[in-house]
Amino acid sequence: MKLPDFHVPAPQKLQRRHIAIVTETFAPDVNGVANTLGYLCHGLLSAGHTVTLVRPVPTGDVSRIFDAGEHADSFQEIRVRGVPLPRYRELQIGWPSATLLRTSWAQSRPDQVYVATQGPLGWSAQRAARKLAIPVCAGFHTNFQTYSRYYGLGFMQRFITLYLRLFHNRAALTLVPTQRMQEHLLSLGIPQTAVWSRGVDCGQFSPESRDPTLRQAWGVGEEELAVLYVGRLAAEKNLRQVSATFDRLLAIHPRARLVLVGDGPLRAGLAQRYPDYIFCGMQTGTRLAQHYASGDLLLFPSKTDTFGNVVIEAMASGLPVVAYDDGAAAEHIDDSVSGLTVPLDDDEAFTRAALRLADRPSLRSRMGKAARLEALSLSWNRLVEQFLVLIPNAPPEVAEDAARQSYPPL
Repeated sequence: MKLPDFHVPAPQKLQRRHIAIVTETFAPDVNGVANTLGYLCHGLLSAGHTVTLVRPVPTGDVSRIFDAGEHADSFQEIRVRGVPLPRYRELQIGWPSATLLRTSWAQSRPDQVYVATQGPLGWSAQRAARKLAIPVCAGFHTNFQTYSRYYGLGFMQRFITLYLRLFHNRAALTLVPTQRMQEHLLSLGIPQTAVWSRGVDCGQFSPESRDPTLRQAWGVGEEELAVLYVGRLAAEKNLRQVSATFDRLLAIHPRARLVLVGDGPLRAGLAQRYPDYIFCGMQTGTRLAQHYASGDLLLFPSKTDTFGNVVIEAMASGLPVVAYDDGAAAEHIDDSVSGLTVPLDDDEAFTRAALRLADRPSLRSRMGKAARLEALSLSWNRLVEQFLVLIPNAPPEVAEDAARQSYPPL
C-alpha cells in the first residue's frame, strides 16, 4: 500500500510518541476505514512516532499489504485470529485478545491506544489498556447500528446501539468525522466526542489522470456522458437510487453510460438486471484515480456513511458530485458551487440534481474546478497533527463518569 510522503516536523519540536492503533480492517482491505488508517499510520511514522498496529491476520491481495518503507523500524503489527463478519464476509471480526495485548503492551508500553472499530478485538483492547492505565481513544467510523436493518437484523438495532453507547463511553474520547455525527452520537448518549475529519491525496486523485483510452473502453466519446458510482455494491449504499436516477437520465441522454467502480454482494444481481451497466470491479491506486478523473459526474446515494471518502476523492479528481446533505458532502460541498446536495428525505431532488448536471457541461466544468480547489485544502499533514492533539493523555479513568451517566431511552 504505497502512500505519499508526509512532512516531518523539525526534530527540536518533535515529541515522539508510541501510538497503538486497534482495528478490524486494514490494508489489503479496500474501504474507507482501512484507507483512513493507512494514511494515519504513514503520517505518524513520517512524523517520527512509533506505531503498533493490532489487527486480524490479513486476507486478500498480499500486494496491497501496508508498507512502512523507511520507517519499518518504528512500525510493528500484532496479528490476532479473525472470523468473517456475518452477512458482510469481506470484513473480519478480531478475536478477543486482552491477555495477549496486556502482555505485549506491558513489555512495550504505548503512550495512547486508538481503538478504531467496535468489535470484540476493540473491546478487549480497551480492557487491556485500562488494566495498564493507558489512555484510550475510540473512533466512530461505521454506522453499524444503521447497517443492521439492511442485512435482516433490524430487530438488533436497539441492542447494537446500546452496545455502542457502552463501548464508546468506556473511552476517554470518541473521534467522529463530522459535526453532524457528533450531534448524532450525543443523541445516542455518547457525549465525550471530538471532530476529526478526513483528508485526500490530491497528488494521486487529480483531473490530470483523465484517460481517453479508458473512456473508449466504456464506449463513451469525449462529448458523451459517463456517470460514475464508486463504492461497495451493497444494500446499505442505496443503489436503487442510482438505478432510478440513471433510468431518468438515460431517457434524455440515450448515449450516457453508468460506470460502477467497486464490488460487493449485489454485483451479480445488478449485472443480470442491467446488462448495459459497466462493471469495473474494485480499483485501487493509479487505476482508481484514472476511473474517477475519466468520469463526468459522480452519484453518491448513500444515507448511511459516517463520512464518505469517495466524495472528497471525486472532488480532488475535478468531478462534480450529487449527494445527500450528509457526511462529507455536508461538510465539504458548497451546494451549487462545488457540487449539488439535497435533503436526505428527497429522492426526487437527487434525481433532478443529476439531470441538471447532465444537461449542462459548462456547469459540470465549473463545479469540478471548484471541487478541486476545496479538496486541495484537505491536507493529511494537518489532520495527522490534529489527531495527535486530540487523543487524550489523561488516564482512562476520566471516562468513568461518562460511562456511569444515565441517558434517555433509545
